[in-house]
Amino acid sequence: MKYLVTDDSKLARLSLVKSLKSFVGDDSEIFQASNGAEAIEIVKNEKVDIVFLDLTMPVMDGYEALPKIMEFNPKTKVVVVSADVQERAKTRVISLGAQFHVQKPINVDKMKDILEML
Repeated sequence: MKYLVTDDSKLARLSLVKSLKSFVGDDSEIFQASNGAEAIEIVKNEKVDIVFLDLTMPVMDGYEALPKIMEFNPKTKVVVVSADVQERAKTRVISLGAQFHVQKPINVDKMKDILEML
């Protein structure tokens, strides 16, 4: 499996990667991107299975990146991880193709739940 963690905060990315590594095998690959444009390039080149995507980022935000990710690979599962927990944000990302919208930060227990539901 190939995973992509996209967040403009290096600390947030590393925290999410750490939680993810608790559950994925050694044969899995985890990529990182600091904005939506980088995420799209990685999805195009690496055929990523699961994307963890922040919404608020420079260059290209998650709202812009999400439909493009889905366009390149409709089978990619996207989990939006954001501090924006407003209902309209949740509704919007689900309508754009995300599987889930979860609040930051993701701890090990929450990561387990997410991966089991995917």
